[in-house]
Amino acid sequence: MGCGAGSIAIPLAQDGHPVIAADFSPAMLGTLDAGIEYYGLEDRITPLELAWDDDWDLVGPVAKTVDVAFASRSVTTTNLKGALAKLDRAARRRCTVTMVANSSPRYDLHLMNAIGASVTCSNGFVYAFNILIQMGALPQVTYFESPRRDTFDSLEAGVADFSRMLEHGNEDKIDRLRDYIAQHMIENPHAGEPGSKGVPQGRYMLDHIRKVRWAFIAWEPVSESRS
Repeated sequence: MGCGAGSIAIPLAQDGHPVIAADFSPAMLGTLDAGIEYYGLEDRITPLELAWDDDWDLVGPVAKTVDVAFASRSVTTTNLKGALAKLDRAARRRCTVTMVANSSPRYDLHLMNAIGASVTCSNGFVYAFNILIQMGALPQVTYFESPRRDTFDSLEAGVADFSRMLEHGNEDKIDRLRDYIAQHMIENPHAGEPGSKGVPQGRYMLDHIRKVRWAFIAWEPVSESRS
């Protein structure tokens, strides 16, 4: 669920697993379709336009139709309990979700702390764990960190990029942000090479690696198959 362009669905299919790749975004599914055609995986991946808030009994996967149901960094819904229940109902053997376990991936926590900006940390994974306990599941939690490098071609370009983090009362920290970037920007040895989003990397980067902490939550389904 929330397959995006297929960063997980395509490797799974290449390993021989049939995959239902669901996403609410037609644009993402269009990119996925291109990947399916490129790798010749038409017989392995079934794209499905599906949102968390849709009625899965009408448009979602049939109950207990997959071995594993998972959402990797894509649990974006106002009804977390309902979303977890939908994954639980779809799976026969295992369910997993990956959720952020500190600040939003949009923020560089190291930078924000350095300039005295306030950051709200996400407790969504705690709510998910508690909801699963209430559902009768025995969730297992593992934490891991993913590194990110932000690159830019000039000081002002870096300020413009990182200023997106200055919201919710931090807008007055723009001068501190500029000073921090000026002091900590270094040459990027991989400038010009493809970046994580497929665009060429910039000439500069900061002298620290931005890290995002995630909680990987897994459980055995507790719901019964509907007759």
